[in-house]
Amino acid sequence: MKTLRLFFLFTLVSLIALSASYAQKRPNIHILATGGTIAGAGTSTTGTAYTPGQVAISELIAAVPELNEIANITGEQIVRIGSQDMSDEVWLKLAHYLNTLLKRQDVDGVVITHGTDTMEETAFFLNLTVKSNKPIVLVGAMRASTSLSADGPLNLYNAVVTASATESTGRGVLIVMNGLILGAHSAMKMNTIDVQTFQAPNSGALGYVFNGKVHYNQTTDKLHTMQSVFDVTNIETLPKVGIIYSYSNVESDALEALINKGYEGIVHAGVGNGNIHKNLFGKLADASRQGILIVRSSRVPTGPTTLGAEIDDSEYGFIASQELNPQKSRILLMLALTKTKNYKTIQTYFNNY
Repeated sequence: MKTLRLFFLFTLVSLIALSASYAQKRPNIHILATGGTIAGAGTSTTGTAYTPGQVAISELIAAVPELNEIANITGEQIVRIGSQDMSDEVWLKLAHYLNTLLKRQDVDGVVITHGTDTMEETAFFLNLTVKSNKPIVLVGAMRASTSLSADGPLNLYNAVVTASATESTGRGVLIVMNGLILGAHSAMKMNTIDVQTFQAPNSGALGYVFNGKVHYNQTTDKLHTMQSVFDVTNIETLPKVGIIYSYSNVESDALEALINKGYEGIVHAGVGNGNIHKNLFGKLADASRQGILIVRSSRVPTGPTTLGAEIDDSEYGFIASQELNPQKSRILLMLALTKTKNYKTIQTYFNNY
């Protein structure tokens, strides 16, 4: 009988040791929650009305128990907002925290739950300001957690799979939505309601997640994270940069408001290849001469805004945004202005980032 008890005790200790060893081998993934639709709750499973950011991070994690088969999961709430209310303050808070968090030996990667409205902007900001090769993955949902076929749980699962994969190391900040793995530079929200809203129309997805495994097809040549020259360690506020949207017969009232309100930079969301209406051109040229940095981008969703196309950018000191859309151009210009006001140097940033 004593021998049998010893056998069972030895077996139990072995199983506990094996379980502990398995847990140690799994990566440690920390989830930061900011709110958004993925944490949204509504009164109907089939309607579209809901309130974002209602579900706590602990509930999101508990709703996907399969996460514990992939990684050792921890989580914390950063803010609870719809991403339409995302701000420079939250961006800087995230960047400062991530730069500390990712230095820890017990953190192998980070997943950030986020609303989809400004997810591409947050991803791009972090891509330029976080100094780590460890995986950082943003994820959201197009349907609230209370919806009948909510996409959040699978998106969260795929995000943790991606953040846990060694293949994700050194690829910059990623967005994982609807099975696709997208780079922060190229990811764009392309549809207001569909679950396949995030695409990379200019360069294609970096890869995809299928059956719990990542599959990468390409990398980006754009500079990011460890290669980035931008450092927000001691920065508490960012330079003011606004966006002016162009259209036929546009008047200059909105532009004049930005110029008179002390904006350090202006992004022009132009027509075609960043072209500028005659009602705005002279005022933008004057603003440039006064030291306000002007970036020509385009309201067209795909294709670059090229340097010196129909406009001689060097004559006016304008900057061409290349593949960056107006909202990402604003982010890069804000960060560029923390380092220089030389438009030629800033143009090299737009060429490389």
